[in-house]
Amino acid sequence: MSEMGVVDGLTATLVAHRFYVLGQSKIEIAADFGISRFKVARLIDAALERGLVRVEFAPPAPIDVRLSDELRSAYGLRQAFVLNRAASAGPRAQVRQQIGGFAARLLSETVTEDDVVGLSWARSVNAMAAAVQRLPRCPIVQLCGVQAGMDMRDRSVETVRRVAEVSGGDAYPIYGPLVLPDRRTTEILRRQPGIAETFAQFPRLTKAVVSIGAWLPGESTVYDAVSPAEREAITARGARAEVAARLFDGEGKPLSTGLAHHVLAIDTAELLKVPEVIALGYTAPKAEAIDAVLRSGLVSTLITDTPAAEGALRLRGA
Repeated sequence: MSEMGVVDGLTATLVAHRFYVLGQSKIEIAADFGISRFKVARLIDAALERGLVRVEFAPPAPIDVRLSDELRSAYGLRQAFVLNRAASAGPRAQVRQQIGGFAARLLSETVTEDDVVGLSWARSVNAMAAAVQRLPRCPIVQLCGVQAGMDMRDRSVETVRRVAEVSGGDAYPIYGPLVLPDRRTTEILRRQPGIAETFAQFPRLTKAVVSIGAWLPGESTVYDAVSPAEREAITARGARAEVAARLFDGEGKPLSTGLAHHVLAIDTAELLKVPEVIALGYTAPKAEAIDAVLRSGLVSTLITDTPAAEGALRLRGA
């Protein structure tokens, strides 16, 4: 571009001020200055390129806007929210609190009285439940049983109770373990009145908040809960990700394994029918799992952090 003089530079700055600050259209500016709207567009571009004008964004949360949009576009999501690098750099528990807190805000702003909301077990979902301050009156449904060995504060029954208290709507808990010893025990428990009533709500779900787990030690709600032999068999089948105790391979295809018959949880087909699924997944070790679940088409909104987002995009080839 040719050298820009002082007068031309001031004109470009004034035109850009009219456009960005005063909100005038290019046609309005063109009429005021007696030039074409194409000339207005060139002046605005020149002001940006030469640093005469800087456009800054101040999102209302520590979100990387560019990375969020890249992730949304790469996977065809309705929405994606990625914690910026600074917010992603803290201890894992701190990142979890920020992920959960943002999910709480999103839920508070989008849920209506016509919704039926499902919650899976996860520490990030529990963090969301603790942060929710207001919700319209609507049913809150537990999507899977309780993981053995967890403190009561971390159990999904308590999460559902807490969110239902905020909402004032009906709570549908599952008073039973997530992983059971065999298919017969699972079928018996599913027929119990309280549990059967909760399972009957699954076709009514309009929104669900779930966690994406990786099929790795300490990264899944069920990986450490099954026997070593079953774990190895599932790994050999190509399991890469887990959502509400349902498994997916690296291409995002649901896996049918023996595990499906002895967990108390919403099944994959029902989960895929939920109109809006908000998934929480974070940290670099879960990037492959996040990529797999996003390929499945299950998720409409993802909340994650920078390392996980960058890892998933590399796997996507974006």
